[in-house]
Amino acid sequence: MRKRHWEHHTTGRMGWLRAAVLGANDGIVSTSSLLLGVAAASTSHGSIMLAGTAALVAGSMSMAAGEYVSVHSQADSEKAELDRERRELATDSDAEHRELATIYEKRGLDPTLAKEVAQQLMAHDALGAHARDELGITKTLRARPIQAAIASAASFATGAALPLVVAALSSMAQVIPLVSAASLVFLVALGMASARLGGAPIVPGTIRVTFCGAIAMAATAAVGALFGAPA
Repeated sequence: MRKRHWEHHTTGRMGWLRAAVLGANDGIVSTSSLLLGVAAASTSHGSIMLAGTAALVAGSMSMAAGEYVSVHSQADSEKAELDRERRELATDSDAEHRELATIYEKRGLDPTLAKEVAQQLMAHDALGAHARDELGITKTLRARPIQAAIASAASFATGAALPLVVAALSSMAQVIPLVSAASLVFLVALGMASARLGGAPIVPGTIRVTFCGAIAMAATAAVGALFGAPA
């Protein structure tokens, strides 16, 4: 008996993973940066918590809206392309067959075989064949606005909640060092998790996420210290 050949691919995760990583990263970086900036301005602990909570709520809504609008635009473009292709198949099937055969020839198939493959694929699912091989649109990578919006909002809220909880449990004097250290740890964990889920090398992704986050936090803290009110 022949053994089944199993392969594990991560392309099915690309849509929601991109939105989730972006949301979590923004949640950690923007909220921790804001907390550090407000803390460096020597304001009260209550003001720090208020600013952080507002950042969590506003950021989550903003991420959801932004992802929904941008991904929905992509979905609209995909739908328009598929509608156009559907009309062309209905009005000039022979030309569409030749077009598909030409695509396969350019990919290395013999002209006769390319025509036969195009004919069989179009007989099975003409629109699907053209969507995949001519337009590059597949079910796995299709734009999903609602999924992207939910993933972004939820991941941003989760990421923002992490430094906010640390700030809540810290005294006024401890906010800056504890939030800074904890946020860097969170970013390291995020970089490792996202790289692992996406099947990418762990070290480069982790360094990239952590370094960029550290720069953002340092810059915001510096602004807070520079323009903050005297203690």
